[in-house]
Amino acid sequence: MRRFRLLYKYVIHFLSARNTNGFGIHSPFVFHFTNYVLRNKGIYYPFAKVESIRSELKKNKSLIDIKDFGTGVDRKRRVADVATKSLKSPKYGQLLFRMVNYFNSESILEFGTSLGITTSYLALPSTKIHCITLEGCPQTAKIATESFNKIGLKNINVVVGNIDDTLVQVLSEIDKLDFVFFDANHRSEFVLNYFEQCLPKVNDNSVMVFDDIYWSEDMENAWKKIKQHSKVMSTIDLFQIGIVFFNPDLHKKHYKIRY
Repeated sequence: MRRFRLLYKYVIHFLSARNTNGFGIHSPFVFHFTNYVLRNKGIYYPFAKVESIRSELKKNKSLIDIKDFGTGVDRKRRVADVATKSLKSPKYGQLLFRMVNYFNSESILEFGTSLGITTSYLALPSTKIHCITLEGCPQTAKIATESFNKIGLKNINVVVGNIDDTLVQVLSEIDKLDFVFFDANHRSEFVLNYFEQCLPKVNDNSVMVFDDIYWSEDMENAWKKIKQHSKVMSTIDLFQIGIVFFNPDLHKKHYKIRY
């Protein structure tokens, strides 16, 4: 049923969204972002390192215990299955890299480390980046840390535990948040709670990215509430992810773009 809902939502999105050529976008900020980030298909040299790790993970038949605070259901899964079915595709991982690079983000917070692929893309643009990633499952966090070591990433701090318990302490030690990627619990009450807790740390140039904004009707409702928030100025809906900007110089406007 969920698959049919997503298909229906995607068709609606495709028919109503703009192309990435930026035609019809009157905001110079969004037009520039569209042309220099969304349309940028350039391959950066660190991409090969991350995709090499992804390939290794897809071949890893080891069984691990997945602790899922979101559903409350713990289970065993093969690493290969997680790598194949649950990780963001190279297309979106590399988009995160380009966004962090474009905005010169230095203080990054990620909700949901999983096996560390998106975390690597977030941390790779610069050694000046301090990336904190929150993960509830100890075994996936361990594999992610091993991957960071293989790539040579030393600017990532993995915080393991229930995010509901760890987030307050993490935020108390952060002066600002330049970039936040939400990819953990997809229930609206948690997404909105995490969003609200992060807001005091954002600045005019901060960017938030929400994964799977059409995951469920509940998640879609969370996305709608985020767009309506008084601090949110412009948003971009790429269907797979939603991007939020806080710059008060922007007009309150929401864009749908095919990607």
